[in-house]
Amino acid sequence: MVATHAVLFLVAWFVSFCTRWDFQPDARMLGMFRGTVVWVVVVKTIVFLLHGEFRWLFGRLSFADLGRLAFTTTLATLALVAIDVVRDSVGDLPGLRQRLSRSVLVIDWAATMFLIGGLRALPRTIREVFRPWVTSGDVRSALIVGATETGELLARNLVANQSPSYIVVGFLDDNALLRGSRIAGIRVLGGVGDALEVLQQRPVDEILVTAGEISRPVFRRLLSDAAEVGASVKVIPSMGELLAVGGAVASPNSLRPVEIRDLLRREPVVLDDSAIEEMVRDRVVLVTGGGGSIGSEICRQILRYRPRRLVVVERAENALFDVGNDLQSRGTGVPMELTLADILDEARMRCMFETHRPDLVFHAAAHKHVSMLEHNPGEAITNNCFGTRLLAELAEEYAVGRFVAISTDKAVNPSSVMGCSKLIAERFVQAFAATARTKFVVVRFGNVLGSNGSVVPKFREQILRGGPVTVTHPDVERFFMTIPEASQLVIQAAAIGRGGEIFLLDMGAAVKIVDLARDMITLSGSDEEEIAIEFTGLQPGEKLAEELFSAEESRVQTSHPKVCCVVGRTAVLEDVERLFNQLETLPGEPPDVIREGLRRIVPEYRSSSLCGPEGSVVGGRGGDKSDITERSARGG
Repeated sequence: MVATHAVLFLVAWFVSFCTRWDFQPDARMLGMFRGTVVWVVVVKTIVFLLHGEFRWLFGRLSFADLGRLAFTTTLATLALVAIDVVRDSVGDLPGLRQRLSRSVLVIDWAATMFLIGGLRALPRTIREVFRPWVTSGDVRSALIVGATETGELLARNLVANQSPSYIVVGFLDDNALLRGSRIAGIRVLGGVGDALEVLQQRPVDEILVTAGEISRPVFRRLLSDAAEVGASVKVIPSMGELLAVGGAVASPNSLRPVEIRDLLRREPVVLDDSAIEEMVRDRVVLVTGGGGSIGSEICRQILRYRPRRLVVVERAENALFDVGNDLQSRGTGVPMELTLADILDEARMRCMFETHRPDLVFHAAAHKHVSMLEHNPGEAITNNCFGTRLLAELAEEYAVGRFVAISTDKAVNPSSVMGCSKLIAERFVQAFAATARTKFVVVRFGNVLGSNGSVVPKFREQILRGGPVTVTHPDVERFFMTIPEASQLVIQAAAIGRGGEIFLLDMGAAVKIVDLARDMITLSGSDEEEIAIEFTGLQPGEKLAEELFSAEESRVQTSHPKVCCVVGRTAVLEDVERLFNQLETLPGEPPDVIREGLRRIVPEYRSSSLCGPEGSVVGGRGGDKSDITERSARGG
């Protein structure tokens, strides 16, 4: 390494002399060169050695490396100037008989940078520019959507990748200022709407899209354009996804197929981390239902804020085992207690509160499957109503700071036993908060993508079996959000709450389930001719369209743009207690008797027997289908 640099220093010094004398050497120039070359090479070698410039890896070059090289080269030039000044002040010294030309020094600086920088850049240049064109292996052409920093990093990593090799043909970006420009040497060919035209002009194997960059309609059009020319679409994970799996740079290995969450894109959540950290840090946090989709994600999010201890309560052994392994594998160092217990077991719950003395409770344990609970209504009342009451009373008894109960949009004008049970739980928590020291809040939201037993896993399984994909009704629609988004906003709402509020998360626009099914069929690489969609009719207790708040309720915006507070009729604890007294005799009765009892004591509940063929509610305040849809849209 030293010898190679010494040769390059000599060449640079000779080139600087030749350039200074217009490549017409004479005896004077050659004499000056011979009189200075030895000590110049020695001085530059010493400076480079002291500055660690001989420790670089061959073929690796970054802007930081170039900056360090420029700095070292400048130091070497200044050292030459300093020695020349000293020589001039003390007279002629052996080996230093010739003065240095200032123009030669400047040219030598540039020549040194060019020769050494070029030597270091040559392997990377060959690897990134020429290898993809001459390699005999698997070579793929790629079009990157989004000329952002993430897209640029991916482009650089793609061309540097060896297996498979990539040729990036261009970027697509809707920023008009970038049209025609080059980023990392790759041209911006147009906007996302120009994809089909670009694909018809250039052969492309893969279209790469950064997660969250484009909206659902644009994404669907891009998928259609890609399918027309036989290209595949892959997703570049967002920075949050990369960090979650332990990476920080987009690379070929991090690319993933398009998922339904990409088509149902929602704006990323920005949390008030300082408020959440103040609420969680160095405190004991207890999460019930910690093995479920929402409960487990709340646990993951909570670990980011360094609680003193995390207590995970779950009655399903396998679910608790899985979430425990996942949480412990994250290596946060937060002490965790995995508690296998049923929230209805008062002695067990009391012992747990006594032992851990939680400061913050997230109550996510619940029975949630609408059709299942229609056939088992007693379990819905027992678990969702009485379980919530028990935990709330224990939280107050053991001076818990905050208690957050998870609710659902199905609690609004409920048509199912599940929704009715959650409405009763909402009312108890809100009424209990009026006189409690603990800050009790309720957080209400709709469906979450990919939760256990939800429509997305069901459709995925049906598609893998070759269909058909079953949808209850062509007009049924639901509100969706991702599991991480819902969990993050639940924690945010907890930090905002002062006690007694019902918070509603921003669910965005409702999505037709049949459109969701079609999107998932398309993403599987099939179409409706290969995998059919069958309509099976609305299930007992199911609505055509869910509502986010009732006619008696209104919304008030909170300090967070995605969390609002529902204001309406205030529940009175005495009234709710009387309701619970009436409920106590119901769980052991037949399902029809339980539903009739719920209709009698909960005026808002209208069971499936009162629903018309279209899923609209006949009579009462529910109105017809159009009325439900209108209020649902207002809720969104």
